[in-house]
Amino acid sequence: ANQMTGHLIQYLRSSLPKMRENTSTVGQEIELVRAYLNILKMRMGERLAFDIDCPADLNGISFPPMMLPSLVENAIKHGIGPRPTPGQIVVRSRRVGALLELDVQDNGVGLSAARLTDFNRGVGLSNTRSRLEHLYGSLHRFEFRQPAEGGLLVHIAIPMAELAVEVGE
Repeated sequence: ANQMTGHLIQYLRSSLPKMRENTSTVGQEIELVRAYLNILKMRMGERLAFDIDCPADLNGISFPPMMLPSLVENAIKHGIGPRPTPGQIVVRSRRVGALLELDVQDNGVGLSAARLTDFNRGVGLSNTRSRLEHLYGSLHRFEFRQPAEGGLLVHIAIPMAELAVEVGE
């Protein structure tokens, strides 16, 4: 209970101020996701495993607040939650040329054609799509893929030139 309370406090300290801000960083969003997944791991136990891969040199890159946690929440709700066996979520960020790329991948139940249509109509994904369009216009990618091994991969790519790097001031 003490450990879960600690993760919950960390999550709330990270998330509540972000709900009122217009900017965040990759590092802040990753820490928010880590706290959220730690809380869910305590609730779900062995039904949830997760891995976060974010190079430290990307931590200071500006990134829209609460976007990454929303994608992770979708992976839990639509992928891992309905899965009868244990599942895994992988969150990755990387620099590819002039792009910042972020992936949220689960090995959950995946999406049938009917579920994909419903999934695409979701409020969270609609908001994410709209925010990316507003911030980056045609310079971004927001894609869904169903890997051969199952589950779903959500991919965001945004131009590095459009991002400000914090220099620790």
